[in-house]
Amino acid sequence: MNVAFFLVPKSRVAYLTEGSSFRQGMEKLRRHGYTAIPVISREGKYLGSISEGDFLWNIMSMGSLEQRDLEQARIDEIVSDRTPPVRVTTSIEALQDRLLDQNFVPVVDDRDMFMGIVTRRAVMAHLMDKKDVEERCS
Repeated sequence: MNVAFFLVPKSRVAYLTEGSSFRQGMEKLRRHGYTAIPVISREGKYLGSISEGDFLWNIMSMGSLEQRDLEQARIDEIVSDRTPPVRVTTSIEALQDRLLDQNFVPVVDDRDMFMGIVTRRAVMAHLMDKKDVEERCS
C-alpha cells in the first residue's frame, strides 16, 4: 500500500497560490478551519506551506494590521519548506513518522507537481479499522 490510497486530491484541498496576499491566506485558513495550508506555484508545483504561526510572527514584525498592509504583503515572503513533500509512490511506513509531527503531508508527482495531501486523520482511521478487523478475526 502506498500514499495514493490515502490521497486527498488537489481538487478537494484548500491551498494558496504564489502571489496571494496575507489577507487572502488568512481568510482561507479561517474559512476552512486549518492551522496550515500548502502553497503552490502558478504552474502547480509545491512550494511549501504556511501556518497560523507564520502569519502571526510576520504580522508582528510588520507592526500593522491595516487592511491595505495585509493586501500588499505577499505569502511568497513567508512560505516555508518545513513540510517537505513526499512522492506518490512513498510507502505508508515511511509516511507514518512524518504524520507524527504534522497534520498533513503534501504529495507530489515525479515532476514535483502538487497532487494533494495525506492527512493524519485518514491514516489513523485506516489503522484503527485494520485493528478492529484483526480483533474480530481473532
